[in-house]
Formats: sequence, C-alpha cells, structure tokens
Amino acid sequence: MTNYIDISLAVSADLPHWPGSVAPSITRWRDMDRGDPVNDCILTCDVHTGTHVDAPVHFLADGADVTRLPLEVLIGPAVVVDLPSVQTVTAEVLEALNLPADTQRLLLRTRNSEGWKRGESAFQPDFVALTVEAARWVVARGIRLIGVDYLSVQCFCGDAQTHIVLLETEVVIVEGLNLSDVAPGSYELI
Repeated sequence: MTNYIDISLAVSADLPHWPGSVAPSITRWRDMDRGDPVNDCILTCDVHTGTHVDAPVHFLADGADVTRLPLEVLIGPAVVVDLPSVQTVTAEVLEALNLPADTQRLLLRTRNSEGWKRGESAFQPDFVALTVEAARWVVARGIRLIGVDYLSVQCFCGDAQTHIVLLETEVVIVEGLNLSDVAPGSYELI
C-alpha cells in the first residue's frame, strides 16, 4: 500500500495571510438547519492563500497565468530536505546539500513548518526564505520546481528578484507547503 502525505494547508479563517492581502473567510450562506435544501458556503480569499503556485504573471507583466503552467513539472520525483537551523536559504546552504544530480523538484523543510504544526495563525515576518543568489543556484542547477514551507519564496523584506529569477526561467514556485510531518528524502510529488 502506498502512503500519501498531504502537504497542503487547509484553508480556514485561522490561516495566516500576507499583510495587506484579503484574509480567508468562509461564510455559510445556505443552511439546512434554516430550511435550505443544501448547506453551502462562500469562500473569500486572496489567490496566494495557503498552499499555492505562483504564476509567472505574479511578477512578470507578460508572464503566463497558472493555466499555462506545465503540469508535468508539478508531478514527479521530488527531494525533501530539512534545514532546521537556517535563518535564510543561501546558495551556500543549497550547495552543501549535495543533492542527487537529477533533482528537478526540491522542497525545503525549515523551521517554518513547525509553525504549521503549532497552528500559528499570525503572519510571521521572519520566515525562512531564499536569497536571490539561492534562486540563481536553483536555476543553474536545472531544478524545475522549488517548494517552500511558508507564504513566499523570498524574504518578507526581500528583493522581488528572487521571484523574478525563478519565474523568468520557468521554475515553478510552490509556496505554503506544510512539511511538518515529512522526513527528508525522496518522494513522488503530486
């Protein structure tokens, strides 16, 4: 039997959101207890809520939207690494991982994932993210997908170039992963 690990975040009103973004809310508008034929809710949120993919158009005026992302990049072998004590993911940190040469999907488990496990609902501006040099390392290494365990691949006060370097070279960015229960190793990402 295959074991599956859900690394996505459940969307709820308690989920942290980027400052200035629309906080997620779920409102019951139809309710069988009130005589409605069904229960139904309205979900209001920013597209960068919880676990999400950054489309190139997020930072590139002429970039593709998510409907044009190659699905085959989002499915396949992936490597999860654990970086519990780093404050920022640099090129040197990534180089020291000695990843298998054929790594195309890299998921970074940092101290951010422990916040998901604790159920933190407040935005954490000191989250661990990549530097621009780390993004360049990802591109030079031929990695096609980078996954991070907080709401952005770049530092809160960081340079947009981290996103731009990745998106201009068609590296798929997955943000808001919950890797708290995932041990380092090789997996199949779906």
